[in-house]
Amino acid sequence: MEKIKYYVKQNTPLFGLFVMMIIVTIIDPKFIQLSNISNVIRQVSINGLIALGMTFVILTGGIDLSVGSVFALTGAVLAKMLINGVNPLLAVLLTLGLGLVLGVINGLLIAKGKLQPFIATLGTVTLYRGITRVFMEGRPITGFKSKFVDNIGRGYVLGIPIPIIILIIAVLIALFITKRTVFGKEVYAVGGNEKTAHFSAINVDRVKIKVYALSGLLTTIAGIILMSRLNSAQPNAGLGYELDAIAAVVLGGASMSGGKGKIWETFVGILIIGVLNNSLNMLRISSFYQDVAKGVVILLAVLFDRKKYYK
Repeated sequence: MEKIKYYVKQNTPLFGLFVMMIIVTIIDPKFIQLSNISNVIRQVSINGLIALGMTFVILTGGIDLSVGSVFALTGAVLAKMLINGVNPLLAVLLTLGLGLVLGVINGLLIAKGKLQPFIATLGTVTLYRGITRVFMEGRPITGFKSKFVDNIGRGYVLGIPIPIIILIIAVLIALFITKRTVFGKEVYAVGGNEKTAHFSAINVDRVKIKVYALSGLLTTIAGIILMSRLNSAQPNAGLGYELDAIAAVVLGGASMSGGKGKIWETFVGILIIGVLNNSLNMLRISSFYQDVAKGVVILLAVLFDRKKYYK
């Protein structure tokens, strides 16, 4: 019994997800249908990619509030390139490069400019959003046609939606990075104790720049998926996405102070938000009450899970 209690305590988010799924299935058996489960995962693929990048940032003790604006700006640039006849593959690669650059700018402001992550990304969230609205002149970009880009958000491979495949690949790569690479160990070291990491010959500034660049890249992939699904780029795309991403990381049990957390736990947090949203929609609960419910679940998750790190 003691071993069971310990295992449950160490995997609170996972057991919480199972309990939630059981309750929802009892209320509405349609929830457990394969088509609905596939829909849930496809819906969370966008927030999931952003949350993976946010996990690396939070593991270093940072935060990235600019993801929503990066999401909108990169999507707008890709749409504009497609409208102007740029080769779709080249346009996607250039857009991914832009996402990396925007992330690197955040990292440089924090690592070299010595700004607090909250302040630095609070500034860039406004800057990037402003650039997006100027670039788009406040109007959506529509009318572009590209089979290659369309397939990213709406295509299937062996019956599996491509956004789900992209999310799973990203999760596996992130797991490999955190568990099998020097960079992954450095991320945990910087988040655990930055001074100790510095004295251990870890280039702290470089690690910070890399995690924000990774956040920018994953956010850009998410932006491309949504733009593909909607076949349009919106000036207000991504508003509030940073909150959903942070919520997924927190629900997964990561410590906001850095150094503690796991990729697979973030994935569980992503699924919790997806199941919660899906179940509330199936029960036809007003979106206003949905926000209340999500807030309560997040707070309860943090209160229960914090004992794992703070005794």
